[in-house]
Amino acid sequence: MINRVYFQNHSSRNSVNLRLIGRCVGTSSGLPGVAVRRESARCDRCVRSLRRRLLGAVVRRGDSLVAAPPNGERRQDKMENEGNPHCPGDKHEEEERLEKEHFWKIINAFRYYRIYAHERVTRSEKQFQSLPAAHQKLLPNFLPHVKRLRQCIEHNYEILKAIINNCNHMFENKEYGVIDMEADLGQLKPASTFDMDKLKSTIKQFVRDWSDDGKAERDACYRPIIEEIVKHFPPDECNPADMNILVPGAGLGRLAWEIARLGYSCQGNEWSLYMLFCSHFVLNRCTGVNTMTLYPWIHQFSNNKRSADQIRPVHFPDVNSHSLPSHTNFSMTAGDFQEIYTEPNTWDCVATCFFIDTAHNVVDYIETIWKILKHGGIWINLGPLLYHFENMANEKSIELSYEDIRHCILQFGFKIEVEKNSVPSTYTENDQSMLKYLYDCVFFVARKPLHLPSLNGFPPVNS
Repeated sequence: MINRVYFQNHSSRNSVNLRLIGRCVGTSSGLPGVAVRRESARCDRCVRSLRRRLLGAVVRRGDSLVAAPPNGERRQDKMENEGNPHCPGDKHEEEERLEKEHFWKIINAFRYYRIYAHERVTRSEKQFQSLPAAHQKLLPNFLPHVKRLRQCIEHNYEILKAIINNCNHMFENKEYGVIDMEADLGQLKPASTFDMDKLKSTIKQFVRDWSDDGKAERDACYRPIIEEIVKHFPPDECNPADMNILVPGAGLGRLAWEIARLGYSCQGNEWSLYMLFCSHFVLNRCTGVNTMTLYPWIHQFSNNKRSADQIRPVHFPDVNSHSLPSHTNFSMTAGDFQEIYTEPNTWDCVATCFFIDTAHNVVDYIETIWKILKHGGIWINLGPLLYHFENMANEKSIELSYEDIRHCILQFGFKIEVEKNSVPSTYTENDQSMLKYLYDCVFFVARKPLHLPSLNGFPPVNS
């Protein structure tokens, strides 16, 4: 059954003018599916293109999700203003072309996964076979392990095929043609190592957001944020459905989903098409608990204590993603945070987790959050400062210390009510690996005052 939705949204609830022309796509299970779109993962969010614009949203209305592209404001970069000023349609056509090109670039990465992964295993196999026969005899389990790796690759590939199935129908007014994972494999264009690294990172996001294995990580990162939300908006003192909470950099959507599960009106925002494809799959196509399996660690050939650790499975989702109350107002938008969220005084809370260091200029993020928060609203942040554009050529990147960021936050007018300078957390950690990274995160709750002081008789800018 297909439900078509035509909706023109100019409300403050979604904080941006969205032209909703979407569809709910029925799945074989009879549950509604979603249509969505566009690009980045912790190590992937750092690859945003300044030239490409992600347009789209997935918005829950009632018991179903619909997808939509917004026609809201966009930044006008100098390079985008160049060209024939008498032909505004040329710019639009160029953006449409780049969007379509980018969409198929991501689809190509999914399709190329099997070839890429098998090539890596083949390289290990050839290296083993180059060893002296006497050395090979000392390693009787190596080739059987290689065979199991190949079986895991095939299984992962089947999941990836399921993820991108019907991605071309994510937006009703954006058709990209039929996606056939098996068509013309001989003509398949090799994906870059960069794109494959992004895909592998996204696979590990399933562990962080939707598996039992990621619970400790979620407890460290998400629980403090959720506890502050409940503390500031207690359900016994307010109607959670009236509290509008925004989660930029939502990834695969678990934090936003958990907030919505408590009854709050919550919207996640994500730029990455890799993330959006996968969050769409979990939130709309997966049924039941732990019904899906991935092998996220098979691409890690170093720092394995046991061969079995490399091929151990991860089951997801650890909860039924369809178990939200029917009246829940939960949505996911696709696009650039600063471009989509321009409506002042809209949100009761903005919750950022491992997000603010994805900015070219983190002060831009602070300014946007200040603008879109309601008077009396709060900003909750947890994360490190691993600036994603720091070492990227031809990309602006301002790397500020937390001391400088804190100063800017106060200068805008925020009042810091909670602050912890040392909150340890991992990110998509392989808990069986011999190498682990631990972030020493900053956590704070900052409030936009209910009544802003005037400056020499004039109201503050962007208040």
